[in-house]
Amino acid sequence: MTWGLYLHVPWCAMHCPYCGFYVEVERERAPWEAFADGLVAEVAWRKARHGFTGAPSTIYLGGGTPSRMPVQVLADLLARLETTDDAEITIEANPEDVSERWLRDAQAAGVNRVSLGVQTLDGSHAKRLGRAASVRQATEAMQRLGASTLRSWSSDLIFALPDQDLAALRADLEAMLAFNPPHVSIYGLTIEPDTGFERLQQQGRLTETDPDVWRSMYDTVVDVLGTAGIHRYEVSNFARPGHESAHNRLYWTDQPYLGAGPSAHGYGPDGTRWMNVADVHAYLSSGDPTLHEEPFEASRYASDLLIAGMRGVEGVPLAHLTARTGLAPDPTIIAQLTGAGLLRPHPHRLALSDQGFPISDAVVRALIESLGPTRP
Repeated sequence: MTWGLYLHVPWCAMHCPYCGFYVEVERERAPWEAFADGLVAEVAWRKARHGFTGAPSTIYLGGGTPSRMPVQVLADLLARLETTDDAEITIEANPEDVSERWLRDAQAAGVNRVSLGVQTLDGSHAKRLGRAASVRQATEAMQRLGASTLRSWSSDLIFALPDQDLAALRADLEAMLAFNPPHVSIYGLTIEPDTGFERLQQQGRLTETDPDVWRSMYDTVVDVLGTAGIHRYEVSNFARPGHESAHNRLYWTDQPYLGAGPSAHGYGPDGTRWMNVADVHAYLSSGDPTLHEEPFEASRYASDLLIAGMRGVEGVPLAHLTARTGLAPDPTIIAQLTGAGLLRPHPHRLALSDQGFPISDAVVRALIESLGPTRP
């Protein structure tokens, strides 16, 4: 069985105004050892509960800011989690944490891939985003990652920032490319509920980027990165050959993943999907941190498969969708989307075209709304 393990580490030095994830600001030392114990216990419990067998082929520590975890706690945690011999082990990190010593110790603990939260290399935009790291710290972190013996590393960048134009976006991309990242994750800024940016929007002090400008920016990202040899393999992810994220690919290819930690989501081999309570204190005091759990249900599964699977360039095999659910999108809708140039022509697979990727949400929504029983 191929499956991945996601561990949500919630603590951050600060809560960035654009971030909609569950985080806790670490005002005093977090209970790291107890938290690691809780993760190990939940992983063992969920493996038995949902039918995970063997060891995960990937481990991904996300957050939050997992690089704030003391390296001795990280080493102990990874030592207690069973993995395959060639497992991809990724940790998200903020630039200010990526010292030479931290990088050396993280690798010694078993980490072989780092996802670096650069977000922008423009000082004024970094300040607007509330980033703790300076541009200098970000560039030094990329230099260290590039010179390391890691299997791979990735740089995250946000576009459609307040008052950003195409020239500024190109400058950000070119500045990042100077460090030759093997993988880049790109995110268009959205105003998430219950964030600092939402409050600014409600006060009339912040507006989202015009959709046409957003589209031009996304197309610019695809063009600039592609010219540099970093090609799109998912809506938001670009890589040089051989540097794609094995963990993230699990999500897009309908493989099970065990999500542990406060607010984590998971998808078991038994078809169950769950979401944990978004409260670290409740998480640590409960033997069952589940907030919500859904058993396999055909229409929900079909929707989730299309939402996740259509993000990747390979798309979704129709035979897999129909075999698992007995459902398929209306052939007329598929033909219309293909004729409009939004899906690639293919008799057995649903996959976005280059024109479809920037408006993937609308394309996938049309497919989901047309789902119906397959003909016998």
